[in-house]
Amino acid sequence: MNSPIWHPFTQHGLGEPIPLVTRAEGAVLHTADGQRIVDAISSWWVTTHGHGHPRIVAAIAEQAQRLDQIIFAGWTHEPAEEVARGLLDIMPVELTRVFFSDSGSTSVEVALKMALGYWLHRGEPRHRLLVMEHSYHGDTIGTMSVGARGAFNAAYEPLLFDVETLPFPAAGAEQATLDALEAACRARPAALIVEPLVLGAGGMLFYPPRVLAEMRAICARAGVLFIADEVMTGWGRTGTLLACEQAGVVPDILCLSKGLTGGAVPLAVTMASEAIFQAHWSQDRATMFFHSSSYTANPIACAAAAANLAIWREEPVLERVADLSRRQRTRLDALAGMPGIHNPRALGTIAAMEIGGGGGAYLSALGPTLMAHFREHDLLVRPLGNTVYVMPPYCIGDDDLDRVYAAIGEAAERFGRSVKELRDR
Repeated sequence: MNSPIWHPFTQHGLGEPIPLVTRAEGAVLHTADGQRIVDAISSWWVTTHGHGHPRIVAAIAEQAQRLDQIIFAGWTHEPAEEVARGLLDIMPVELTRVFFSDSGSTSVEVALKMALGYWLHRGEPRHRLLVMEHSYHGDTIGTMSVGARGAFNAAYEPLLFDVETLPFPAAGAEQATLDALEAACRARPAALIVEPLVLGAGGMLFYPPRVLAEMRAICARAGVLFIADEVMTGWGRTGTLLACEQAGVVPDILCLSKGLTGGAVPLAVTMASEAIFQAHWSQDRATMFFHSSSYTANPIACAAAAANLAIWREEPVLERVADLSRRQRTRLDALAGMPGIHNPRALGTIAAMEIGGGGGAYLSALGPTLMAHFREHDLLVRPLGNTVYVMPPYCIGDDDLDRVYAAIGEAAERFGRSVKELRDR
């Protein structure tokens, strides 16, 4: 019997297999037909410490027996209070307010609404938003509007609002980005939103901390709000708790999700400076922040996040991140000389490259072929077109990491040369 499920980012017309996963632990998934699958992408970038982490699982189970759900408009509960206090302890001191939501997309929607509300309530409404070329911030209307236009959102173009797009600061062309930002800021936009250091779905594109720092400085001089979307880059992925740390940058608004609960259950927060909060503070109900969802700050999800924060406080997480970063780099360097490997690069626990040369393209015809290749090798690797990346849980062992890189090397040999030969003809 065919499943009635309509899967995300899946073209069902291709008839690709959809394995049934029954359990997971650490960096490994197990399927109903007995396969042992290495999760090389942290199940879409969310799983940090590993699947089924005992402390997080125990916190979820305990909280489920005590309080499962409560409206968060005008009410509160201890798991949310604990998470908020824990975030203030480890995040930049300038970010004093914590607004809960339930996904990366919604955390960005919240950030955009905060920015626009800030200027409106100050009596100088601004509506223009600045974004970076190739960026991706989610799949809701606001987040699609501030992301790159193309296959992700072409069908929904009539719903999207206009933004001003800055060129991506590619190597050697960084000044063009900074000049474009300087010019755009003269028109007094509301905010700039960026993915710090790494553009994820746009092709795992890296840019240096000095560019991030200068973008922040330009916005500060011009009085433009700076929003950091650390949904993917946060929680150690780039080698530090936040990618912004590497540039010495503190945003006005910070978006966090994915690793917030260790990847166990959905939860997100948008952290804001006191000025953002105070712009909405009033005895006039019309200036309150009008955003919520039914499951805002769900107690079970907050319990998982509190356990994750305890792990960060009490365990050597950054040492594990550094160790995985080193092990990734060693294996990536070993592939770097292969003819089918183009632009191998790494930052923290993220490693990426293009198979077959050239830039990455999400709808590259090579994408489904590569995905099938990795499935055949019992690996969860989901290329972005011909861009292959590895972003595993921090607990992955050497044997499983070797399997991942061996399969990438085989893919480069099987498919990389043929693609290059076709291009060179």
